[in-house]
Amino acid sequence: MQERLIILIEHPWFSRVVIGAILANAVTLGLETNRSLMETHGTLLHAIDIGFMSFFVAELLLKLFAYGRRYFREGWNIFDFTIVLLTLLPFIGNLSVLRALRILRVLRLLSVVPQFRVVISGFYRSLSGLVAVGGILVVILYVASVLASKFFGDRFPELFGTLPHALFTLFQLMTLEAWTSEIARPVMATYPYAWIFFIMFILVTTFTILNLLIGVVVSSMQESAAAEQEVTRVLIRAELASDAVITEKVVAVEKALTELKKVIREKNEAP
Repeated sequence: MQERLIILIEHPWFSRVVIGAILANAVTLGLETNRSLMETHGTLLHAIDIGFMSFFVAELLLKLFAYGRRYFREGWNIFDFTIVLLTLLPFIGNLSVLRALRILRVLRLLSVVPQFRVVISGFYRSLSGLVAVGGILVVILYVASVLASKFFGDRFPELFGTLPHALFTLFQLMTLEAWTSEIARPVMATYPYAWIFFIMFILVTTFTILNLLIGVVVSSMQESAAAEQEVTRVLIRAELASDAVITEKVVAVEKALTELKKVIREKNEAP
């Protein structure tokens, strides 16, 4: 029974049905944000949501029964299990905050769609590199904030008067959000050589450190994609090897049957 369920669950069409249900549920949850629509069709949308919730719970129970304890050996299964449990909370309480948790069901696309899994795996692989590069960025941001507070804090207290203000201003500068009109030009009107500080900060953070962060993530994603392809190649080779063994056995059986027929024919022809 369990083997049949596993074959059913691992069939491609089963994943397609789950993906379709998640997308359809995402649409209905989005429709619930329309107040006028909720006033006219709120009961129907709520009933549809209960139907989707029942579907996801049934899917979870089906997989638990099919895999047993093995279900929790894979991280993606634990992720799905957690999401389903969290989205059950709105049915326990009536708080609007809990009802908002239902949108978390859409996150299951990250585990169901293979392409999304490759991206998330790559991001997970890059965490150590991201922490290191992020640490460098924090150090540079802190040092620059202290310098900016000393340089420009007296005349521009709203931008650099305190360390938190300076940190926020330089973070805005790092994102290049209106940095010329709101930060650089007003400061340069009082401190003509302030452009040197701003340009150096942007070159080091925006064009170097942030691009380095992107490079770490992209490199890890490429490694994850290569690992997935290698697993696929191994499975294909194993399948081909299995087919070759089966073919050899079939040929051996046919040869044995031919020999057996020959022996029987010789015995029948013997006087």
